[in-house]
Amino acid sequence: MPSFGLPEERPPGLDSPWAARAIKYMAKAQVKVFEATNGRIGNTWRVGAGFKKPVPTLLLHHVGRTSGREFTTPLLYLADRPGAPVGTSDLVIVGSQGGMPKHPQWYRNLLAQPDVAVSLPGRRRVAVHARQAPAEEKAQLWPRLVDLYADFEKYERWTDREIPVLVLSPR
Repeated sequence: MPSFGLPEERPPGLDSPWAARAIKYMAKAQVKVFEATNGRIGNTWRVGAGFKKPVPTLLLHHVGRTSGREFTTPLLYLADRPGAPVGTSDLVIVGSQGGMPKHPQWYRNLLAQPDVAVSLPGRRRVAVHARQAPAEEKAQLWPRLVDLYADFEKYERWTDREIPVLVLSPR
């Protein structure tokens, strides 16, 4: 699948402070729009491989492991059982952070406090429990995740770290 301009090798400015700052502000804007429209707008990702094949987006509500503050982060997700009623199926998220060298902050926060909530379009919040998929489960999920958003495959090549896959189960 074409990647619409994403280079085969990691872009040199990807880990610059400016890139991180731009991502942070774009995420804040997406959260505001998603919340203001109850997810009618901002519920899909249309960048990179998502340009032609939009990817569903949720809002992850998590607590900072050191600050104790609540944060909201928009993330792409895979419904483990497509078509199942909202809140009854596991949701799968990926800590790719666009292939950056460090794990995203939300990932470290979930390791410290796995009981969190997500917002999905048309729903206020769904309480979930996060767990990292072990290697065997990740191996089964990864092809589905790459089918969902082909750029995950490039992000994996762009970084030296193991990209974590997390499963959010309703609680």
